[in-house]
Amino acid sequence: MTSIAKFAAAWLAAEPDDDIRVELQALIDGDQDVLATRFSGRLMFGTAGLRAEVGAGPLRMNRLVIRQAAAGFADWLLAHVDDASQRGVVIGYDARRKSELFALDTALVLAARGIRSMIFSSLVPTPVLAWSITELGAASGVMVTASHNPPADNGYKVYLESGTQIVNPLDEEIATYIADIDPLSVELAEPDTALVTMLDDQLRQRYLSAVGHVLHGANTQPIRVAYTPLHGVGGATLVEAFALCGLGNPEIVEEQFEPDGSFPTVPFPNPEEVGAMDAVIALAQRAHCDLALAHDPDADRLGVAIPTASGWRRLSGDEIGWLLADHILSNTEGDDRMVVTTLVSSSLLSVMADDYGVHAEETFTGFKWIGRTVVEHPDRRFVFGYEQALGYLVAQRPLDKDGITAAVVVAEVAACAAADGTSVEGRLEALAERYGRYVIGERSIKMDSALSNK
Repeated sequence: MTSIAKFAAAWLAAEPDDDIRVELQALIDGDQDVLATRFSGRLMFGTAGLRAEVGAGPLRMNRLVIRQAAAGFADWLLAHVDDASQRGVVIGYDARRKSELFALDTALVLAARGIRSMIFSSLVPTPVLAWSITELGAASGVMVTASHNPPADNGYKVYLESGTQIVNPLDEEIATYIADIDPLSVELAEPDTALVTMLDDQLRQRYLSAVGHVLHGANTQPIRVAYTPLHGVGGATLVEAFALCGLGNPEIVEEQFEPDGSFPTVPFPNPEEVGAMDAVIALAQRAHCDLALAHDPDADRLGVAIPTASGWRRLSGDEIGWLLADHILSNTEGDDRMVVTTLVSSSLLSVMADDYGVHAEETFTGFKWIGRTVVEHPDRRFVFGYEQALGYLVAQRPLDKDGITAAVVVAEVAACAAADGTSVEGRLEALAERYGRYVIGERSIKMDSALSNK
């Protein structure tokens, strides 16, 4: 028996899930070259944590890989974060395959290492999880989600005590701790351990109470909004947020409202993708709406479409960013204000900031760097940040993109435009007249995840 075959057999013996065991047994009984490819390397932990297809072996997302990652991360926390064991870790999960199991295993691995955890008892949007870290004073947060990836994938996202995502070189430090863990022999606490607390809906309700503070009290007129969560976990929270903020009840794409990790009506559940918003745009047309909104599956990104003379049009991430920036800067005051964007986003934000007498920062690609920049400028009052990939931050917490609060403010922008006798399209035209027309464009290239042996 080869070393690969022995490793695969040991993995099979340790694998707790029957469906993964069936898959792995078929690999063992089948083409040995395929088996060797699956077991030659492991998933690498990076700034986005882990993300890959759910399946058997060290190069897929499964409970053994999650336990290894949780154990390594726990050891890093104990070594680097003050009072980590007492402050604990907040854990959330989405509707994807095995998300709840991955979250529960994480809690039991942490408990076995003496770290308490607070795990949401039901599905939760990523922004709620990120917000909860600082709300509870936790040492860290873990969100089990693959965001807008294809249905076969799942992921494991880690947050720091500040509520920000990890950045380099912390990812490399954590990866070193994970590499020291044997994935086949990770200790778990008993399920009834006192170190694991289940969080009820009260914490999400506290987040919703905070959402109202992102409104700017501007003159508004009632508008009609169509909305879809694209089978993700943002639907209930968005509807409640709209009600609490006096924005009324959005028209809902019913067939896409309930969380479903198989995403039966969209092959790629990302509002950036052509076709992903077709259903909500069709609903908006039928219902004569002023706005169509779509979240990605974990509700941290927001897509927007508007009616024009030539039909409905999806806005780019930059256009949404310009609208939000103009609205927020017009309704706030102070030369201590700061806005943040990234290198791949439009340069117009810095021009707008200069016009309003506001400090602007431009940082590296990835929303994690926006959060990091906010933390590094405690002397500044952060009011807005965005990246062109449909990520927006319109509040001071969480320090990560938040599609829920962004949707609320976009709706306020449209309502203000209606009160002024114009539209969202009219607002964009006014910005073009004021600052000139900015040409934007991007090209996405889909690639396989990087493997440790490449």
